Amino acid sequence: MNKSDEYLKFYDYIDNIISNNRISHAYLIEVNNYEEEFNVVLNFVKMIELNCKYSDIDNNNDIVKDIDSNAFSDLYIIEPDGSFVKKNQVLSLQEEFQNKSIYDNKRVYIIKEAEKLNLASANTILKFLEEPDDNIVAILLTTNRYKMLKTILSRCQVLNLKSNYKNIELDDDSRYLLECIIKKSMFINYNKLINDIIPDKNIAKDRLSSIEEYLVDFINKNNDDKLLNNININDIYDLILTIENELVKTNYNINYKMWLDNLYARIILGGNYD
Repeated sequence: MNKSDEYLKFYDYIDNIISNNRISHAYLIEVNNYEEEFNVVLNFVKMIELNCKYSDIDNNNDIVKDIDSNAFSDLYIIEPDGSFVKKNQVLSLQEEFQNKSIYDNKRVYIIKEAEKLNLASANTILKFLEEPDDNIVAILLTTNRYKMLKTILSRCQVLNLKSNYKNIELDDDSRYLLECIIKKSMFINYNKLINDIIPDKNIAKDRLSSIEEYLVDFINKNNDDKLLNNININDIYDLILTIENELVKTNYNINYKMWLDNLYARIILGGNYD
């Protein structure tokens, strides 16, 4: 698959989340090259700001022109200052975003080379991500998600522009957990889940993160999966957001079994996965 095909699949995915009003509060996007693919990321921002599909971007629109010229007041871009993204840069972002959007749109910030957040700036951005504002969207760019702090990674929906990206596969235990979620049989299989599949918080985080990534990949690449093929796309988006929101909670000192019961209940009350 060439780069153009990868970009079109990326835009198709963004078209879907915008059409279904499922924009997340934070994205981590893996790229091959920051400069080559930054225009793709800016098109993502245009789609958010204009609430439109990629094919409907109007290049004569003033917002589009301002984004292209780096003059759009609701877009804030951070690049490393030397070897790191520093705390004062993140604090300046937070101060700027205390102001109301003059367009009454979503405000978007992009952090290039997000793996270069140092400890102080990473902790500062975490506080910004912990209590997401519905009108703020974070886009963090990296060439390798595994260079990111897990605490930041867990708060972001991971997207990919890498042309050599392989389809995601679930291990048997994660697949079993996904089947329990889809069939809404988590309470029925409670003992097996709590004893064997997700016996503690860290394992649960890893499995749910894998499932979230798998679901995004399924939508993005139109993969074939007998378990998911007949599920309404809106319900899959809802499930992704449910998992994303619940994963944030695991970064706090929580009662694991109480959290797990709440997760089960949210999934049962959620979309029609049958």
